[in-house]
Amino acid sequence: MIWFEKILVTVTLLSGLIWLLDKLVLRKQRGEPNELTGENPEPWYVDYAKAFFPVLLVILVVRSFIVEPFKIPSNSMMPTLLTGDFIFVNKFKYGLRLPITNKKFVTLAEPQRGDVVVFRPPHKPNEDWIKRVVGLPGDRIAYKDTVLTINGKAMAYKELGPYQAFGSGMPVNGWDEKIENLGGVEHRILEAPMPPGVDPGNGEWVVPAGHYFVMGDDRDNSEDTRFWQGQFLPESNLRGKAMRIFFNWDGGLNTDRFFKAIP
Repeated sequence: MIWFEKILVTVTLLSGLIWLLDKLVLRKQRGEPNELTGENPEPWYVDYAKAFFPVLLVILVVRSFIVEPFKIPSNSMMPTLLTGDFIFVNKFKYGLRLPITNKKFVTLAEPQRGDVVVFRPPHKPNEDWIKRVVGLPGDRIAYKDTVLTINGKAMAYKELGPYQAFGSGMPVNGWDEKIENLGGVEHRILEAPMPPGVDPGNGEWVVPAGHYFVMGDDRDNSEDTRFWQGQFLPESNLRGKAMRIFFNWDGGLNTDRFFKAIP
C-alpha cells in the first residue's frame, strides 16, 4: 500500500517540522504560556503536532524497518496463504530500505529458495504482491506439465488428493493438492486438473543476475514470473519476507489460522 506509506511519511514529517519550528521560533515569539491567565496558549496545530509526532514516528520506524502487516488479497498463494489472511512481513531480513523509494541502504541477507516474499512487481510498481522464490540469480528454470525443474533437477512431489476449499477459496475446490520439495523446503501447492501439455505456464527461463523467479503456490491461478513477458523480479523491488499469519478474516474470523508459521 504505497499510498498509505506516502501519507504516513508526509504526516510524520509535517508534524515533526511544526514541533521543531515551535521549539526553535514560535515559542520564543509568543512567550511561555501563563498558567493563571491562560495567555499565550499553544496554537491547536502545535498541540496536535506535539501529541502525534512521537506516535507517528514510532509507527513509521516499525513499519519501515522492522515489521509490516500485509493482507492477502487473492487465492494465488493457496493453500499456504488464504484470501483474508493477515500476515507479518519481516522488513529487515534482506536489508534496510527507505520508505516510498524502497532504496536499500543496509544489506543484511539475500532471499533463499523457498522464501515467501512481498515485493513490487516490475510491471506494477505501485502495488505490493506476494509469491514464493523458486529461482535464484543464474538458475535455469523449467515448468512443464505441472513439474518444476531447477538447473536440470525436477522437484519432488507427493500427492495429497483433492483440495477441500472454503470461503473465497471455493473456486479451486477439488483441485489437486500436492507437497512440493523445493530444494529441501517442503510446502503445499495446488494444480488445476487439465490434460498434459496444455498448462499455460509451461516454459523455460534463465534468471539474470540481481533478479529472482517467483511463483504462486496456486500454480494455475497466479500471475507470476511465468507470465511477465520476459521480466523477472529485481532485487531492488523486494519489500520483505513473510513470517507468520496472525489471523484470517474472510467474512468471519477463522480461528484455525491464528498465529500460524508460513512454510
